[in-house]
Amino acid sequence: MEEIKAYIESGILELYAAGDLSPAERQEVEEMAARYPAVREELTAIEEAFEKYAAAQALTPAGHVRSRVLAGLTSHDAVRSAEPEKGAAIVAMPRPGVPLFYKYAFAASVALLAFSWSALFVTYNRLQDSKQAIVAMQASEQKFTSNARYMQKQLDHANQSLRVLHSPDYLIVTLAATPNAPKGAQMKVAFNPKAKEVMIDLNDMDMPANDTRHQYQLWALVDGKPVDLGVFDKSADSIGMLKMKEIARAQTFAVTLEPKGGSVNPTMDRLMVAGNI
Repeated sequence: MEEIKAYIESGILELYAAGDLSPAERQEVEEMAARYPAVREELTAIEEAFEKYAAAQALTPAGHVRSRVLAGLTSHDAVRSAEPEKGAAIVAMPRPGVPLFYKYAFAASVALLAFSWSALFVTYNRLQDSKQAIVAMQASEQKFTSNARYMQKQLDHANQSLRVLHSPDYLIVTLAATPNAPKGAQMKVAFNPKAKEVMIDLNDMDMPANDTRHQYQLWALVDGKPVDLGVFDKSADSIGMLKMKEIARAQTFAVTLEPKGGSVNPTMDRLMVAGNI
């Protein structure tokens, strides 16, 4: 249905996956996903895309780098002394002298290696921090893009409503509550006889939300006979103008609550709102 497609394209599913919705809005998305398979499939695809993106940007550092470096330095310098056999004569061997230059050079080399390792470790940590900052910035950019797209959708719907409601080509018919509807229930229908267009204003609609087993159905009364103009849903995020079936003339518009998918004839004891042209 067109309203489901519009809901998917609104950008609210991306905001849900990004965790940028209020608890009430998140509950609303979850209800839509439970109600409509198309919404659930799109939400699953978006969440998987977010997870793949995060996994592609992650970098796991090699473990025990410092331990392996130090082990490599000390393993070749370890000296094990053989215990002399009991009773064996011990002959003192002369120890060759080691120039101080080589001692200091070796100590300097070890110190330089340790310093290099420390610098490498610090550089590695900074690189990791930089990568994480880049990932965070990219995620923030995605969230901003999703917000901008969602706001643009709302602006487009608002501009469409203003264009229709202020056009001299459209008759604006207010449908008032019947005894079957809650007090104060109402909605507006924009009717353009010349273009045979009928649109309902979802922004200015005060109707109870329908459950998953029912839908609202719009009817036109033409020469005393009801004509089906299509079904629609009412939810908290209903916005914009929804185009219904075409009709050239009508004397009255009315809305009934019908089983999901609509009925051939209106159920009069579920007549919710009605209004004459």
